[in-house]
Amino acid sequence: MNTTMNPPKAESVTLYYREGSSDKVYQCRIEPSGNDRFVVNFAYGRRGSTMNTGTKTSSPVDYDTAKKTYDKLVREKMAKGYTPGEDGTPYHQTGNEGRATEIRPQLLNAIEEDEVPGFIKDPAWCMQEKKDGKRALLQRHGAAIHGINRKGLRIGLPSPIVVQAARLAGDVIIDAECVGDVLYAFDLLQLGNDSLIARPYKERLALLIDLLDVPSLSHIEVVTTAFTSAEKASLYSRLKRDRKEGVVFKRLDAPYTPGRPNSGGTQLKYKFCATLSAVVARINAQRSVEIRLLNGDGWVPAGNVTIPPNHQVPKVGAVVEVRYLYAIPGSGCLYQPVYLGVRKDVEPHECVVSQLKFKSEDDEG
Repeated sequence: MNTTMNPPKAESVTLYYREGSSDKVYQCRIEPSGNDRFVVNFAYGRRGSTMNTGTKTSSPVDYDTAKKTYDKLVREKMAKGYTPGEDGTPYHQTGNEGRATEIRPQLLNAIEEDEVPGFIKDPAWCMQEKKDGKRALLQRHGAAIHGINRKGLRIGLPSPIVVQAARLAGDVIIDAECVGDVLYAFDLLQLGNDSLIARPYKERLALLIDLLDVPSLSHIEVVTTAFTSAEKASLYSRLKRDRKEGVVFKRLDAPYTPGRPNSGGTQLKYKFCATLSAVVARINAQRSVEIRLLNGDGWVPAGNVTIPPNHQVPKVGAVVEVRYLYAIPGSGCLYQPVYLGVRKDVEPHECVVSQLKFKSEDDEG
């Protein structure tokens, strides 16, 4: 029996932690789950980034149990220096996070900088900004709305995105990049009962633009697309000047092909700054880890990277994302590596040496 006089209700808190370069957000919520049952869910991550989600209750519990779990969690975080705050983006969870779906996104191969001018000039290809977030497909089926990551697993989405997705017409599957609480949409795979994956990209994009032509849809946006050579050249120059992540070229007459081709493909990316996914081989002293990459003969070292104080030191075997200036010829080790975080949506076998970007002769001296 509940000990409070008033009926139990959902409760939530946003906590934040700032010190030096560290800027983290932690959210905890008590949410109803059936008759007089509740769950305690949480979300955490760097401010402005797509947050990780989870639950402290493997199955619904009574309100008193949920409140004790919630209070204990809040106390633990505040003891570590977190402070209550009203900003941040709450995440919507359905209880199905982590379940496999039959939906797989189309993954892109990279091109070199000297290939870019050809795609800018070719009218068969459009160009879009490559957003620096997490890949997330949005699926709406009836009243159910959830995200799907690049591995085909269900994930939680920021609540503002879910609320606005409910305003869309009918069932949809939208391919996108999630940055903070904004979903940057670039493809439409399903509309109503119709699968669109066999249609040309230019048709899918036109239908996506029409679908999202809804007033005040501020948390779901279509990425800017350039079609003519002049438009692509202008957008490319602006994005590079502003130090954005990079660009994506898409063939306008191509269908949607799940997975990654062995080489080439109808959707290609070029990054202005080099990043790669690697596997942690060893934990060193002074908050540093050794990383490695996979080639045809097995694992090869790629150097060491320091873990910033606002990140936990990853475990051996974890897949991590690293930004770097270039790879050193001969050794393949990274020059000026910067640790970006753990990648739970990338498998170890994807951490291959072909990701390496070596210093060109033009950069010498």
